[in-house]
Amino acid sequence: MHTNRISLARKILSGLGAALALAFLSACDSVVLTNLTPASLPENPSQIYTVTLRVTPKVDSVVVSSIKPHIVIDGQNYAMNKSSLADGLYEFDYQLPAGREEIAYYFLVNFDVETNGSQTSRESYTEITHARIVHRYVLALEVNRGPVGARVSVLGRGFTPQDILYFDNTPARTVFESPNALSLFVPALEANRNYRIMLGSAAGNSPVGTFRIDASNLAVSPAALSLRTGERQSLTFTMPNAAPPGGLLLDVTTDVPESVVMPEVIVPQGQNSVTITVEGGKAGSGSLFLKGYGAGEVNVPVTVRAK
Repeated sequence: MHTNRISLARKILSGLGAALALAFLSACDSVVLTNLTPASLPENPSQIYTVTLRVTPKVDSVVVSSIKPHIVIDGQNYAMNKSSLADGLYEFDYQLPAGREEIAYYFLVNFDVETNGSQTSRESYTEITHARIVHRYVLALEVNRGPVGARVSVLGRGFTPQDILYFDNTPARTVFESPNALSLFVPALEANRNYRIMLGSAAGNSPVGTFRIDASNLAVSPAALSLRTGERQSLTFTMPNAAPPGGLLLDVTTDVPESVVMPEVIVPQGQNSVTITVEGGKAGSGSLFLKGYGAGEVNVPVTVRAK
């Protein structure tokens, strides 16, 4: 009987392929590789970014002491170090070259499996993963609740004077402090509920967190104003509690803007009242409105008479 050499070679290659596939499947079945690195990495001045991997043996035959994780970046193979945070965690600090905006990498783990007293080397690896460097991001809200008018800081990186913070879809008065800080004044919205805070700009929208608006009461004295054109009168706003850090903005509006001349109303931090001077403008009658307090709105009638 004559055996074709080509057929024999094919059988040998097929057998080797099956053996390699079996070895690979065996390696995959032996350990689980979990990438704990975020897909977006906040930019830092050092341009050094930590990549973290968790290696979890699935079978008792894996020799834990033999596990040697590596990370391959730009074709370069680097050994990873054990993390002090927990067993099975490995880290590598990579310094990103100048001008790069992304890291492309994969993990390669060598380990031994012990069977019947003998050890066999195995290898497992992951798919290529991309991590993007983010130049603009939000770290946190300074606080997560407060009354209408409270000034709240937002910390992060890459802020611009054009940024606006939103409570759901309602824009809040936003103050640019620096590229690392913004402030907002809690808008006059319904109290006793939570709102999603969003940072909006030409660069897109970024979620900030959740803020709860607490109910608060406000007393105004006098309860009504009667003025002549050019006449001035004091108006005092009193809160039950002291204003928070940054002060408390009272967003007073009116339906007769030509009849009422008044400054911005801010209760200084640590105080519970503020007095302003209201001047009569053109003759007319209407009201001052302050939303978000008491039953929902404070109304102060205003009458201005001609001289």
